[in-house]
Amino acid sequence: MKKLVETIARSLVDHPDEVFVLETENSSEIILELHVAASDMGKVIGKQGRIARAIRTVVRAQAAKEDKMVTLDIR
Repeated sequence: MKKLVETIARSLVDHPDEVFVLETENSSEIILELHVAASDMGKVIGKQGRIARAIRTVVRAQAAKEDKMVTLDIR
């Protein structure tokens, strides 16, 4: 899951070397924190949050296959 988010985010931003994801997992939930450069924040979020929503949809679909719940925070 972490690799999926990193790959998507790196393809969107101008500074892919500053992209990293922290993953915290407990018994039923995975929390992913996506960190990007401040200048790239708008590119990851998109207009009216559309890109962020799309990334969350893809991640939730992957998590559903593993019977997990996932939360993606963009920072």
